[in-house]
Amino acid sequence: MSEVRVLVGTAKGAFIIRSDEKRKDWTIEGPHFPGWEVYHITGTPSDPNRLYVSQSGGWFGQVIQRSDDGGKTWDSVSNEFQYDGETGTHQWYDGTQHPWEFKRVWHIEPSPTDADSLFAGVEDAGLFHSSDGGKSWIELPGLRKVKGDLWQPGAGGMCLHTIVLNPDDPKRIYVAISAAGAFRTDDGGETWLPINEGLVSPYELPDSTAEVGHCVHSIAMHPSQPDVLFMQKHWDVMRSDNSGDLWYEVSGNLPSDFGFPIVVHAHEPNTVYVVPIKSDAHHFPPDGKLRVYRSRSGGNEWEALTNGLPQSDCYHNVLRNAMCVDSLDSCGIYFGTTGGQVYASADSGDNWMPIASNLPRVMSVEVQVLP
Repeated sequence: MSEVRVLVGTAKGAFIIRSDEKRKDWTIEGPHFPGWEVYHITGTPSDPNRLYVSQSGGWFGQVIQRSDDGGKTWDSVSNEFQYDGETGTHQWYDGTQHPWEFKRVWHIEPSPTDADSLFAGVEDAGLFHSSDGGKSWIELPGLRKVKGDLWQPGAGGMCLHTIVLNPDDPKRIYVAISAAGAFRTDDGGETWLPINEGLVSPYELPDSTAEVGHCVHSIAMHPSQPDVLFMQKHWDVMRSDNSGDLWYEVSGNLPSDFGFPIVVHAHEPNTVYVVPIKSDAHHFPPDGKLRVYRSRSGGNEWEALTNGLPQSDCYHNVLRNAMCVDSLDSCGIYFGTTGGQVYASADSGDNWMPIASNLPRVMSVEVQVLP
């Protein structure tokens, strides 16, 4: 029987929540690294025992931790991230220019085939690669050359928070940056293109259709349709059918088109999930009702999934890296809240149950299915 391992990063450490493939009874392990902010904990597709953690703290800065035994023991493998060459400047809220300054790692994305190869998205926004299991890192500086002087922070910082690897072409990579937009490389990271055509940001940009500067919250892709991308933007849920060359809105009947995460069903490439919140000023669900919305048509037509979720007086948020899906036949959906709850559905979202209720603020949720 398979084991399901939910990896949860929080504001005060990492937790591992385990069950079997029935996903009814769960045990919680942790916290690992108590007191540290864990922005992301993730597994490695090619090695079920290899885990990576991005932890940061005011005293010791940024550290990458690695486990080769499924989280039983950990090694601090690196805390060195150096921007390549002339760093230049980026734009701040008031239009002034500020030098690039490394602060933390927001997202780690391991290669699907090589456990020692992984990418890291950082703040200030840059993309790094490691080929030795996280011991050393090299920036891919071509990304910041794409009008990097016009990038500026979103409310949470100027972070590269999303990395999507094309399963059919290892040289094609997508990233999303708040607040710069979405970008694609077709040559393994040497050169990059902004892929923001169709995005409109009238409240954030003087030119609402500018080539860069859009606040993209998350991007998702199904491996069977690598040219189809879904996006949760700072206002608007979007879709592209041509690898990001052009986007169109699919918010449809959502109660709000503002939110942070977006994920795709493991076996149904046109089934998409989002968690709307009221607005950029009010980071909580509309009407205080925690509702996941599902579209089975690739957008526009959405249904509220509420069974097992609080439908009154709920004012938690779900952050951009805090939602994921598993690969079991009855696809499981998981998400964590800023109130410390982690919810799981073993039936594609029809029914939900809390698998953790009193954790610190949840910052990321990933899942592994182990043989």
